[in-house]
Amino acid sequence: MYRIFMVEDDTVIARVTAQQLESWGYAVTLAQDFEHVTAEFAACSPQLVLLDITLPFYNGHHWCSEIRKVSKVPILFLSSACDNMNIVMAMTMGGDDFVAKPFEMPVLIAKIQALLRRTYDFGAPAQLLACGGAALNVSDATLHGPAGQVELTRNECRILQLLLENKGRIVSRSALMTRLWESDSYIDENTLTVNVTRLRKKLEQAGLADCIHTKKGEGYLVE
Repeated sequence: MYRIFMVEDDTVIARVTAQQLESWGYAVTLAQDFEHVTAEFAACSPQLVLLDITLPFYNGHHWCSEIRKVSKVPILFLSSACDNMNIVMAMTMGGDDFVAKPFEMPVLIAKIQALLRRTYDFGAPAQLLACGGAALNVSDATLHGPAGQVELTRNECRILQLLLENKGRIVSRSALMTRLWESDSYIDENTLTVNVTRLRKKLEQAGLADCIHTKKGEGYLVE
């Protein structure tokens, strides 16, 4: 049974959502102390976090950043603050996906299932992909480059994996979004742009500057 930690200060939304998630077989812990969210997160040790943006004391962006300092657990933002700026900020702080309120429960369940499946279904042996003078280990999302090793998020790893699997060929933005979220129905393209930008910075840290090329109007390319 997967454990979900939900950080939502609207008690009605929190209670109803928790009840429905529990009917799907998830164990849900609701945040109680909004001034010490990371302490409750550590005590709960969840496999997934549902995080609102507008919260008492500190907003969801802050808590996402704090959780990312200690964990790679998937974080799904669930908020009515769904303008482009908040969505981009959520992804920049380390969020994995975003669902706007009000939402349909089947959409939320589908997002949760996809995140859990991508995060915890690790049955395959280690897979290495070459990238210039570096190697991407798909199994543990690490990139070993001339300047050292860097750790990638799940989204960054999946982007780089798809680009390397199609080395020398342009990969469209829609193909990347499909690989990341398994559907482009509810995805803002800004989230992909943010993830690619973060990936490029990590590639530079590993000694692979200018590894990903942008083909305007077409997509991205690794040569």
